[in-house]
This record gives sequence, structure tokens and C-alpha cells, in this order.
Amino acid sequence: MIDQNALDILFNKARTHNGWLNKKVDTALLHTAWDLAVMGPTSANCEPMRVIFVQSEAAKARLKPFMSEGNAAKTMAAPVTAIIGMDMAFYEKLPQLFPHADARSWFVGNDDLIKATAFRNASLQGAYLILALRSLGLDCGPMSGFDADGVDGEFFAGTTVKTNFMVNIGYGDASKLFDRSPRLAFDDGASII
Repeated sequence: MIDQNALDILFNKARTHNGWLNKKVDTALLHTAWDLAVMGPTSANCEPMRVIFVQSEAAKARLKPFMSEGNAAKTMAAPVTAIIGMDMAFYEKLPQLFPHADARSWFVGNDDLIKATAFRNASLQGAYLILALRSLGLDCGPMSGFDADGVDGEFFAGTTVKTNFMVNIGYGDASKLFDRSPRLAFDDGASII
């Protein structure tokens, strides 16, 4: 088992940040976080997550019009915003990623399976990315609350990638945290049968 300090970094003391310190994020950390996140399991190793790390002022200006009123200011203040996308043609990489079976043929022409698989596994990978970022000493603020079609048109035009969710990344300002919201107890959300 990992030690209590690691559990605290990943879960117990980690928070969803809305305020950010004015401190740049080293791009090497983003590369390392990606390398860690892609090690998490996905069905048939499909890895549909695609990420654009929005860091420059020019790129932030392109993103701002698509953010909801409640998310715009904190997104502009965050050192980095990751657009977590899902490649709707992920199955084209399966001959490389899952070479011991013809997994590509499972998906071709099956739009419902493509959509469900892309969404489920890109969401998983986005969660892995959050944990990877936390493990590297960064704070995260995952969010919905944006115009997905607008983001797709601005950042994924001409591709098969669709926006899933976003994560603000940086060094959180603890003075702007809300009190931690309650969590469900085991018996309120789980059972063993």
C-alpha cells in the first residue's frame, strides 16, 4: 500500500480549487502527468482521451467566450486549463494499442458503442490525469459549465475529437476554498453482496 501521505495528496486533503496562485506550471509536469495517466486501464486499451493544455494568453482568450459565467474568471486565472476531449475515431488506433485482436472491427459502424466507449474511457482517463497531476504537486479544478460545441469548433475543428470536460490546473489558493462538502458513507452508496 502507498503511505498515508500519498493517500492524503491524492484524496483526503486534495480539493477542487477555484482560486489560483500566480505561479507558472512547468510544462514538463504536464508531460509527466500524461505519461502517468495513460497507464490507467481503459477497455481494450482504447485510450480515447485527447487533451489540449491551454496555457498561453492567446489560447486563453480563445477559450473564454465558451466558458459559463461562473467558470470564466477562474479559468482565466488558472495557469493551465486542460480540455479533456474524446476521440470518436479512437478505434482507428486499436491495431497499435490492442494488437492481439481485431478490436477495430468491434466498433466500425457501431455508433452507439463508439459513443459509450469514448465517453466512459475518456472520463476515466481524465480522472487518472487529475490523480497524476495531484501526485506531481499540482492542484486541479475539474468542471463542466461551458459551450461544448463552441469549444469543439474552436479547438477541435477538422478532427474527430469532442469535448468531454475541463480541468483548471495550477497551484491552488487555499484561502479561496469553500468548506469541504459532505461525502456519502459506505452504507449510503455501496453494498457488498
